[in-house]
Amino acid sequence: MKFNKTLFALAATVLLWATAFPAIRVALEGYGPAQLSFLRLAVASLALAAVAPALGVRRPERADLWRIALAGGAGMSAYQLLLNWGEVHVPAGTASLIVAAVPAMSAVLAACFLGERFTPARAGGTLVALAGAALVGVSGKESGYTAAAWAVLAAACSQAVYNLTIKPLLHRYTGLEVASYAMWAGTALLVPLAPSTVRAAFGAPAGTTAAVVFLGLLPSAAGFVIWGYAVARLSVTAATAALHLVPAVTLAVSYLWLGEQPRPVAVLGGLVTIAGLVLLNKPRAMGSRRLGRAAKRSVSRLTRRGGTTDVQP
Repeated sequence: MKFNKTLFALAATVLLWATAFPAIRVALEGYGPAQLSFLRLAVASLALAAVAPALGVRRPERADLWRIALAGGAGMSAYQLLLNWGEVHVPAGTASLIVAAVPAMSAVLAACFLGERFTPARAGGTLVALAGAALVGVSGKESGYTAAAWAVLAAACSQAVYNLTIKPLLHRYTGLEVASYAMWAGTALLVPLAPSTVRAAFGAPAGTTAAVVFLGLLPSAAGFVIWGYAVARLSVTAATAALHLVPAVTLAVSYLWLGEQPRPVAVLGGLVTIAGLVLLNKPRAMGSRRLGRAAKRSVSRLTRRGGTTDVQP
């Protein structure tokens, strides 16, 4: 049986991004949400800086720096702060179910600000996905859960803003370059947290520090590199469809690693979200010849640009 490197890379991406949610819960046992955010981004930034020359990452143009700063602030700094704070009370698997709504939020922003067409099917899929995320958000009854769930939902909104911001950049840079620029910008914005992070590191258990290093090196740095490899060799539909597996894998990993058992209502909300995303991404009917030409153009564009994603952990 022939080894398929592309499918292996896609599976590795799903696994890495799925394990990030429970790893955050472990890291929070030794670090505050703010310190975890800075340290994770710093580790990822150093790793990407080390491999950037070998991967051909170019310097960005001066005119694009403001957009890169906005992308880093929304998709890296704000996303990490909100997600980490939310996971103080929200189980890892539940958080992944809420974050799964990012593509739906991205579609709404793209329709509002980029003029992308919003067909009835896309509108219906978006509404269903957002309804599922809201159902997950109100599924808990513990003190602090609801506010934390809305913080995770706000993190998903930040990621959607990131996706909107980077679209123009992807016409001039590869997906890996854009992710690297945003990672470095997001880290720079959180530098004021460095002193408190260093103090926290001296008192944190070794296991929690290892979890932070894992988050920075694998889901953040390696995850984007491997994702870029996979998506450059597949169609957008095939690549992003695999990301629908992230919540399911997260639930399984969270159960095995942390013993978390999600509420049935949360699982139902997650299924509703995934159903909405399937409807949202359903391609319009077209002839086989037209579909073939569209697929070839899609792969060609991705090969040149390196691809990107609507979801990150």
